[in-house]
Amino acid sequence: MEQNDLIVRPLTGREELDLFSRLPYVLDAEIADDLAAGRRRPEWLWVALRGDHLVAKAAWWGRGDATPQLLDVFDLDVDAPDRVDVGARLLRTAMAAVVPPGARPPGYHRVVPPDWRAAGPSRQVVEDRMAALERTGARLLVERLRLEWRPGTPLPAPTGRLRFRPVHDTEEVLSLMTGVLDGTLDAHSRADLTRMSARAAAERHYADELAHYRSPRDWWRVATLPDGTPVGFVTPARNDYNPVIGYLAVLPEHRGNGYVDDILAEGTRILDAQGVPRVRAATDVGNTPMANAFQRLGYVNFERAIDMTW
Repeated sequence: MEQNDLIVRPLTGREELDLFSRLPYVLDAEIADDLAAGRRRPEWLWVALRGDHLVAKAAWWGRGDATPQLLDVFDLDVDAPDRVDVGARLLRTAMAAVVPPGARPPGYHRVVPPDWRAAGPSRQVVEDRMAALERTGARLLVERLRLEWRPGTPLPAPTGRLRFRPVHDTEEVLSLMTGVLDGTLDAHSRADLTRMSARAAAERHYADELAHYRSPRDWWRVATLPDGTPVGFVTPARNDYNPVIGYLAVLPEHRGNGYVDDILAEGTRILDAQGVPRVRAATDVGNTPMANAFQRLGYVNFERAIDMTW
């Protein structure tokens, strides 16, 4: 089908959110609040239309800056035979307006069913979106497990092997984050290390994520041996949407001793004590040691996420 009957444009304002939701996605319910909070802008929400029929949509998310941080909504009409072509055209047109000239496009992050590879219709939908993204130059970076722990799930008693204390200051956090990047299995961190030093990668992650938590930094914990030697750390927190285990890591020289279980349990206990309805976390599919630690503590893989980058 010819694409010359397509209209590709941003939303004119909040009054078009119903139009945007004609291709439903779980994040649609959050978009109005995100617009009010400055995490999205109407000019970051784009549609491809044939008449009044929505064929594709895309939306970017940010933290109130002039440019977005993430492409996290991208949907295609499964009944449109040229949906991949339309999706690619929508992305090219929107990125030319949303992304500053010469800048690298924000990464793509999309929640998918945990069994999407085995389910025929779900697999086709995910692969169509990825194919459209690839036509604009994007490539798969990593697939991640999205995990959830619910209150009432048994938590083990502290083993006594480690001591836990609050972090001293930002410099200590950055120093620990820099140290744990040695030998990291995290794909995003490994990609950062191809472009910058470990310290710069730690500073970037702190500025992009940890600095924006909406909870006290008093919740964060450094895990130490009885003599005070740091072993690792965890940042239980609330982000804009959920209570989370935001960052969890063991220093390289202490890996292989099972300390990750103690540290994860401590972070989860801190959030559980706040009366939260759930605790969310995520880790790369390929980060088997971390994924296994979450599973042992009763975290359930309720979704996956596809991360692509340009």
